[in-house]
Amino acid sequence: MITLAVCSAKGGVGKTSAVLGLAAAAVRRDVSTLVVDLDPQADATTGLDVSASRAHDVADVLDRPKRRIAEAAVAPSGWVADHPGLLDVLTGSDESARHDTPEPDPETLGQLRRALRKVDDHALALLDCPPSLNGLTRSAWAASDAVLVVSDASRFSVAAVDRTLREVRRLRSGPRPVGVLVNRYQPRSVEQRFRLEELRALVGDLLLPPLPDRVAVPQSQGAGVPLSALRGAGARGLLEQFDAVLDRVLTPR
Repeated sequence: MITLAVCSAKGGVGKTSAVLGLAAAAVRRDVSTLVVDLDPQADATTGLDVSASRAHDVADVLDRPKRRIAEAAVAPSGWVADHPGLLDVLTGSDESARHDTPEPDPETLGQLRRALRKVDDHALALLDCPPSLNGLTRSAWAASDAVLVVSDASRFSVAAVDRTLREVRRLRSGPRPVGVLVNRYQPRSVEQRFRLEELRALVGDLLLPPLPDRVAVPQSQGAGVPLSALRGAGARGLLEQFDAVLDRVLTPR
């Protein structure tokens, strides 16, 4: 199982939207995927149309990474009701916030990695991290092969990208950065064009083609369906970009 941590040190940049877009691209390819909802807001769980209640959730898994608990915390996504196992969710919970401590110890950081070994029957795992660089995000890094940093084209986000990549690169045997993905980009904005070039100077080839601001994203989330279920050039274009990002994850360079 290839494991990707999707993270940002700044909130409101569309990190969960990126996870949902990657999940949609994976489903279209028939890549069996597990989304791990580490954000205490649990938006990925909602966005993936999880309706089945579970006896456990990700907070319980982080407390006790046992097979029976991990398996009991995994629910099917309503996106693929006719294809069991194609897209599952290790369900989120606001209780996971207690694990987001500033200085977690090594034992705590290894809990998620141990838990994912119990539910590794998918080809891909997407870890939706909270907008911080505390315990939950660092646990995701410890459990991941690769990391994708999500941003927008704003001054504060550029600083957050720099801080995130520096922290990832400090880790011994840490995940490989696969890219920096700028979300909701508006090319007509002089400010956003400036910030995009600032990011390019900062991260070089890690900067991926920015995702344009499209109404297809809130439409798909509001309907609880993947981008592939929508008609229109906007949704198709976004899905093609997510497919290209998925290539970077599944085919290490």
